[in-house]
Amino acid sequence: MLLGIGIGTGLVVTTILLFVGLSPQFGGKATEAQKATYELSDNYRDGRFVNSNAVQLDMSFGDMLKSIVGFLRSQPNTTPKENLPVRKIDSMAIASYQGEARLFWFGHSAFLLQMNNRNILIDPMFGEVPAPHPLLGGKRFSKELPIEVDKIPEIDAVLLSHDHYDHLDYGTIQKLKHKVNMFYTPLGVGVHLQKWGIAKKQIVELDWWEENRLGELRLVCTPAQHFSGRGISDRTKTLWSSWVIQSDSENIFFSGDSGYADHFKEIGTKYGPFDFAMIECGQYNEMWPDIHMFPEETAQAGLDVGAKKIMPIHWGAFKLAMHTWTDPIERVTKKAKELNVALVAPTIGEPIVVKEKGAIKAQWWNAF
Repeated sequence: MLLGIGIGTGLVVTTILLFVGLSPQFGGKATEAQKATYELSDNYRDGRFVNSNAVQLDMSFGDMLKSIVGFLRSQPNTTPKENLPVRKIDSMAIASYQGEARLFWFGHSAFLLQMNNRNILIDPMFGEVPAPHPLLGGKRFSKELPIEVDKIPEIDAVLLSHDHYDHLDYGTIQKLKHKVNMFYTPLGVGVHLQKWGIAKKQIVELDWWEENRLGELRLVCTPAQHFSGRGISDRTKTLWSSWVIQSDSENIFFSGDSGYADHFKEIGTKYGPFDFAMIECGQYNEMWPDIHMFPEETAQAGLDVGAKKIMPIHWGAFKLAMHTWTDPIERVTKKAKELNVALVAPTIGEPIVVKEKGAIKAQWWNAF
């Protein structure tokens, strides 16, 4: 029996190692030359990227067990009772649009931004499961996307905040890469894109506070408090970030994934106030308070960056924590009202005009 257990364990370990080693979903690894360029960053120490503040990334064994049990066991309302509604987007309407800046939400943290006659995708995770294999994650809350990936028109740029599976998806990149002009990423994330067949000349990697131009638009890679990694041993080997997107008339902030910290005020001071801010609000837990915000902190972060209007993101698509699926939007709505922060919560696929006046839309989630 012991021999059988040993053989079985060996087969499992071998299968995992082969999967990690051969599957393209895990991305690439930095060369020694690339690592040498990372050494120039203040955010890179001893071969890994670091946060500005002391952040606890490792849970205790007890907390880890509690997390696994809590995630797997049946809990009420962690997913919608039925598929979430999706408003369809017409590809021709996107291709011909020349109006003021607007956004389309695909759920979670994925957006299409149309600004100054340019099409920009932000964290375009359009896959069904935020994991390297369909059996390793829960399915998307909506059966459909607002527009199928192969019908999305030409894209001027893709902005990526970090390399976690719910933000950077191998399958999505494979479907998109032939129609994207440029990819903008934090330091290190470009190694995955190159591994997946994207030319180095199409990738711009930036450190925190570095800027680049996309025609008349200014793109700024700004700090976040989080971590990275796609495999067993590559945690914090690539940088994570938020983004500022500015035109002559509009100013937008995208938080990426982040715990609450003083970088929001610093970003607001340097680049605010913002017409519109998409700020993380979901997948939180008291066991990892440094790397994801609670909804009340989301509203406060909106104040910190000087946003005229905020939109809670990182919810409405996947179950990645143990809270109910509506808890993020319910709590942030209440706190935003207390702080007098204008809040927008559109349905998936609904057009969001950046400078449109008005606060929260109808509370559509109550029907599910």
